[in-house]
Formats: sequence, structure tokens, C-alpha cells
Amino acid sequence: MMVISAITTIFAIAAVVTVIGYRIFHQSGVAAGGEAVVALPKGARVVSTAASAGRLAVLIEIDGASELRTFDIKTLKQTGRVRFVAEP
Repeated sequence: MMVISAITTIFAIAAVVTVIGYRIFHQSGVAAGGEAVVALPKGARVVSTAASAGRLAVLIEIDGASELRTFDIKTLKQTGRVRFVAEP
């Protein structure tokens, strides 16, 4: 019984090490050099940024209205956009 338990433990540890190694050495789609340029509308200013769960959120202000843009961290492609405006 101890032999079966030891073999199972060895296979489990090997699986975890394999997954970690795969994730480290196969990072496809990462921006080259870790540098990118995102064009903002004229007169816009960045209010804040936040990163979580593989996404980058950027809050910008354009002519008094706020806009939240989200980007994928690995590819830096825009994934969403929300505008916040005051009701008339």
C-alpha cells in the first residue's frame, strides 16, 4: 500500500512541476519588449489605472466625461469600454 501511495504522490508532483514549467516557457502573445503605445483622444487625461485577473483598466477623462477602457494584459488589445456621463 505504501508503494502505491508513493507512486501516486510522485505522479502528482510531476504533474504540478510540468504545468508550472509549461506556463513559464510558453508565454505566447506577450507584447514585444513589454512596451506598447495606446492612442487617446485629443485632450484626454489618464485619471487612474488598475490591473487584475489578466486585465488592465484605465480610467480617462475626456472633456469632463469619464471613460473606462479595459485591455488584455498579455496582448494589450482593448477588450471593453464604458462611458460615464451626467444625466441632463
